[in-house]
Amino acid sequence: MFGRIYAIFQGRNREFLRDKASFAWNMLLPVILIFGLSFTLGGDRNAYTVGVLQDGEAIVEEQHPFLEMRYIRFVPIRDKDDALIKISRHQLDLLVEFGDAPRYWVNPDSAKGHFVELALLQSDSNTPARIEKEKITGDAIRYADWVLPGILGMNMMFSCMFGVGYVVVRYRKNGFLKRLRATPLSSFEFISAQVASRMVLITGITVVVFTATHIILDTRMEGSYFTLFLVAIVGAISMVSLGLVISARVTSEELAGGLLNMVNWPMMLLSGVWFSLEGAGPFLQNLAKVFPLTHVLDAARSVMLDGATLAEVAPSLGALTALSAVFIGIGARVFRWGPF
Repeated sequence: MFGRIYAIFQGRNREFLRDKASFAWNMLLPVILIFGLSFTLGGDRNAYTVGVLQDGEAIVEEQHPFLEMRYIRFVPIRDKDDALIKISRHQLDLLVEFGDAPRYWVNPDSAKGHFVELALLQSDSNTPARIEKEKITGDAIRYADWVLPGILGMNMMFSCMFGVGYVVVRYRKNGFLKRLRATPLSSFEFISAQVASRMVLITGITVVVFTATHIILDTRMEGSYFTLFLVAIVGAISMVSLGLVISARVTSEELAGGLLNMVNWPMMLLSGVWFSLEGAGPFLQNLAKVFPLTHVLDAARSVMLDGATLAEVAPSLGALTALSAVFIGIGARVFRWGPF
């Protein structure tokens, strides 16, 4: 018995080692992720993000001792109304304005905002003009309200991409796709059927999870359920299409998993699932727009938190539609029926 177990064990190890592409991805993926995280989050490990209401881009630290504090990222802000919305969404921990009448705004339900406020008041204790606190108009948005679209979007992302990617690779590896090639079915038709199938399944699951969470936690929903449902459908199609592009020519499950993770992890980190990239540089914010999940979360949060209409989320839906068309076109072009 142990001899048979060892034979299978040895055979599987040789199979993996001989698959040079999979072996390379398993070796390189952790290194690439570490460098990517280091570049994304930066080396200073700033824990808080504070907006500074001013006209210029450069923040002058000499205007207040608070601006000299470490581990706080200070971001220049010009639009006050937009900044207050971001504070309610936990995208900014605090908004300050210095000058003749210094003042600040904070979300009372933000834990990080509370500690930044304490630091501000401590640094302001020795200044001649004491800073004034102003309340944010409107209902404060709980973190649960803000993070719910991110969790649902992340679940959709993994289900769409892995659910399709692994299936297509398995079909190709066991010869099922090769048999389909003998039929009149085209690669575009096969890919379209996969997109439609996964879209229906994941949209149904997402609707059930959202409904249960919304009822139990009484999460915020200011906009139209139809608009939110349309965002989920278009977003699911886009992410399924991306998964099909990755699996269009791959023949190994291990390599497919590496490639899918290589896309999923940066998308999850840069799309605002758990935290906002408000304090990140312009390069990262523009890079995040390449990922479908970014447009899904932006549109979903606009509908749920701000009551955005279909016309207001149309740019995000347009971007998702364009990405889907590109992904499906590439997938159909490079799709391979057999392993060779």
